[in-house]
Amino acid sequence: MNLSDSIQTLLIYALPVLFAITLHEAAHGYVAHMLGDDTAWVMGRVTLNPIAHIDLVGTILLPVLMYLSTAMTPMGPLLFGFAKPVPVRFGQLRNPKRDMVWVALAGPGVNFLQALLWWTALYLLLFVGVSERFFLEVCKAGILTNVVMFVFNLFPLPPLDGGRIAVGLLPMKQAIQFSRIEPWGFYIVMALVLFGVINGIWMQPFMGLTLDALRWLMTPVEWLLG
Repeated sequence: MNLSDSIQTLLIYALPVLFAITLHEAAHGYVAHMLGDDTAWVMGRVTLNPIAHIDLVGTILLPVLMYLSTAMTPMGPLLFGFAKPVPVRFGQLRNPKRDMVWVALAGPGVNFLQALLWWTALYLLLFVGVSERFFLEVCKAGILTNVVMFVFNLFPLPPLDGGRIAVGLLPMKQAIQFSRIEPWGFYIVMALVLFGVINGIWMQPFMGLTLDALRWLMTPVEWLLG
């Protein structure tokens, strides 16, 4: 892949990634606010302004550098990044253990919904006869980006959302023991990503299942516009 193709790909993914990250983080803060913790609300993190959620290193530099440095490898480009986590004080939630699950689910849930909306937008563009490749590719990028975020964030290891969901669902003793992983969780996840473990045992199978579920949910729209 030459530099021109790389720049074009980055432009296609820019808007979907911004929406995916912004709404994901805002959803965490909004649900926490609804369940009793106003930390993110007071700090201005429950917002659709992407600047509030962008981490210069994690959201911009790391994904771009990883994409450009791996684009020519046999395995293809590798993307990994993160936004500024929304601060949540779980102790301030009305029912901390139960509500932790809803706060954690909010982010991936919004990504799943966005994937549906991007897929609908793609069908609508095709229905009205839009053939401009850029707009169609942006919609496809929106689907893929949100499916990736949905599946990746549900990986059951703290501090990812899936890990927080697991902590909320486990019995108290096991939940406390499992939550102790969190200080090292990010480094464990990074290592698993770089060695291809998460991609093989988690991303590929569950992305396939998620796309099948989305395809099934899109059946009525396809039928109406077909």
